[in-house]
Amino acid sequence: MANGPQGGNLDWHSINWAEAEENVRRLRQRIFKATQEGDLKKVRNLQKLMLRSRSNTLVSVKRVTQQSRGRKTAGIDRERALTPKARARMAVEIDGQTQPWRAKPVKRVYIPKSNGKQRPLGIPVMRDRAIQARVKNALEPEWEARFESRSYGFRPGRGCHDAIQAIFSTAKGKAAKRQWVLDADLAAAFDRIDHYHLLEAVGQFPARELVRQWLKAGVVDDGRFTRTEEGTPQGGVISPLLLNIALHGMEEAAGVRFATRKGKVMWAAKGTPILVRYADDFAVFCTSKEEAETVRSRLAEWLQPRGLRFNEEKTRILHLSDGFDFLGFNIRRHGDSLIITPSRDAVKRVRKRLRSEMQALLGQSITVVLRRLSPIVRGWSAYYRTVVSSRTFSALDSYVWTLTYKWAKRTHPKKSKRWIVNKYFGRLNRSKMNNWVFGDRATGAHLPKFAWTNIRRHQLVRGKSSPDDPALLDYWSQRRQTRTPPPMDKISLTLAARQKGVCPLCGQALIAGAEYEPDSPREWIDWFDAVKKRLHKHHFTYRRHGGSDESKNLRLVHSECHRQHHAGDSDRK
Repeated sequence: MANGPQGGNLDWHSINWAEAEENVRRLRQRIFKATQEGDLKKVRNLQKLMLRSRSNTLVSVKRVTQQSRGRKTAGIDRERALTPKARARMAVEIDGQTQPWRAKPVKRVYIPKSNGKQRPLGIPVMRDRAIQARVKNALEPEWEARFESRSYGFRPGRGCHDAIQAIFSTAKGKAAKRQWVLDADLAAAFDRIDHYHLLEAVGQFPARELVRQWLKAGVVDDGRFTRTEEGTPQGGVISPLLLNIALHGMEEAAGVRFATRKGKVMWAAKGTPILVRYADDFAVFCTSKEEAETVRSRLAEWLQPRGLRFNEEKTRILHLSDGFDFLGFNIRRHGDSLIITPSRDAVKRVRKRLRSEMQALLGQSITVVLRRLSPIVRGWSAYYRTVVSSRTFSALDSYVWTLTYKWAKRTHPKKSKRWIVNKYFGRLNRSKMNNWVFGDRATGAHLPKFAWTNIRRHQLVRGKSSPDDPALLDYWSQRRQTRTPPPMDKISLTLAARQKGVCPLCGQALIAGAEYEPDSPREWIDWFDAVKKRLHKHHFTYRRHGGSDESKNLRLVHSECHRQHHAGDSDRK
């Protein structure tokens, strides 16, 4: 199963996914370790093995066609793979590919940005996405062993909260010396990466020619083809990794130096700046304004051969007492304390979304209202639960109360205020001393409040730690257990805890499908909404065979695993 192309038919339901994932994980760890040891020849041989791995092909196809948020979005060929049969056919075709693959142009689509403008995305065809995922599993562990410790964007096991916590650790307390900040923004980083420099950085990677093809594949925008002489399509599976490779070395270019103890890097050397980067967003903390200006000049010179430059309108040098926004958070120093809160723009955006949702829900039932609003409340509060958010949460709860009351009043324009309150508001959550919870009093279903989310400081990822490091298995196992829980009912939470977060049918984590932590409030909202659809309560003993609905007879499983388990079974539950 592990290596070598195999033709013929493939039964998607019969694949041992736990074994396939383990094969890929083990190969990634071997590539990581060989890179650490500086054995480049072994690295290249292991990467070739990964590129031939049938397990890698299966896992890659599954991720882009079954787990990815963009699995329903087709490329220029309009092909998707939404059924087990289509996924199996794609895996067999890719695995048995004998001729060199020719990359197809990407389809240009536009999505709205928070500032009202549009962000261009390049959507590859589904087969290119699957092959990119396969190539990425060979290339990424090599670079995971090289990347800087304070690089957090689009890397496994790391996320936006690590970047914010790194900033807090750098600038907190009376003793903080680095209080001048270069708040930097790169102009269209994905669209301007220099191809030659990027391919030089990739070096003699076995699939270098495929990477070159994806960079040069071109774009189809409204039926018109345009060549791509620079940039990597924002929307490609491998593009975030290529961006990180292009920006690798930024810490050294900025003048960051580290103190060592017994040959191990311990902390930033005294008097040197500290750079915290999340993909193309970064902030450099300096001891003086003059140092910040020097860093800006050095980085501008370093970025030029990479085809990149600062966005002069958004890049500035400021004192921490003035405050700045980063990844949706406002970071400001008040006296001797560093206070991090949700940014004003982020609050405005969530208020606007809540308002527009409620306007669109006029005439809908209370069940639909709760289903649409609950993920917004849970996802947004989960994203901001790691900082000083209590006051913001309370203000948003007041705003939601106003919206829900207006919705109820417009739904029942002839009813009195007392009638509306008695129908839609009450102490619906028995564990909370609140008589103004919005929901369905007949069923007890209710809308959670922002303020019910407890504030909990995020635990910063340690140094250069990577999930691909075989020496850190226990460390990453412990971190996964402390991950923010998804929006489950009490029975589901009990089952998940009892199963130690593992699906008993496939042996994989229940909260699967997100290779990286969501990187914005909107993605956290979408993630919380998707979790409900991905999990299913499976009856250990079928109800028609006398099985009960008690928790001891239930198992929490992936919905896809449940369908696979009951494929062709008339007793589906």
